[in-house]
Amino acid sequence: MIHLENLCRHFEVGNQIVRALDEIDLEINQNEYVSIMGVSGSGKSTLLNILGLLDTPTSGNYVLSGVSTSKMNDDEMAHIRSTKIGFIFQSFHL
Repeated sequence: MIHLENLCRHFEVGNQIVRALDEIDLEINQNEYVSIMGVSGSGKSTLLNILGLLDTPTSGNYVLSGVSTSKMNDDEMAHIRSTKIGFIFQSFHL
């Protein structure tokens, strides 16, 4: 259902590159439950934003239900967000 391969998300801060996610591999199959845990700044929110199609990776591949998200346009991602993905926010900015 969810397959990440060599997923990276990098941000430019001034003249430096911050590697929020660096070569993440993950497979979550249908009916599996997962927990994402880590210290502050470890990339949890960045990963959830990508999984929820709110952000896109810098590189790597994210396959959702057999379809590469890199081939999806904004309307397709919005449709999936509204029909297939649920969000529970602890705070408005998460």
